Amino acid sequence: QVQLVESGGGLVQAGNSLILSCAASGRTFSNLSMGWFRQAPGKEREFVAAISWRGDLTYYADSLKGRFTISRDNAKNTVYLQMNSLKPEDTAVYYCAASEGRYRLVYVSTYGYWGQGTQVTVSS
Repeated sequence: QVQLVESGGGLVQAGNSLILSCAASGRTFSNLSMGWFRQAPGKEREFVAAISWRGDLTYYADSLKGRFTISRDNAKNTVYLQMNSLKPEDTAVYYCAASEGRYRLVYVSTYGYWGQGTQVTVSS
């Protein structure tokens, strides 16, 4: 089992930045691929970003490239999501997810472990 706990969400004004963190426990973190997803009210959960177990490969939703950055610190068992130039349409619950696989990291179904989510609200 893997336990994931997100933190860092909150209310911010458009144009500002936030850093989300996700602390993992229960399995060897460095063996896990990690991802961030988000879900806005009335919408499906969507892919935001993912990072390989070694941190050498990163993947982003096309619409978010250049504004969001995913990173990980395997010594701290933590994955991060740096979000810059936030827009009201970034408002959503953001979820951290872990996968024991190496591929298809943009798909919700790839991940077997999920955090409880953290709310990000961007005001205009």
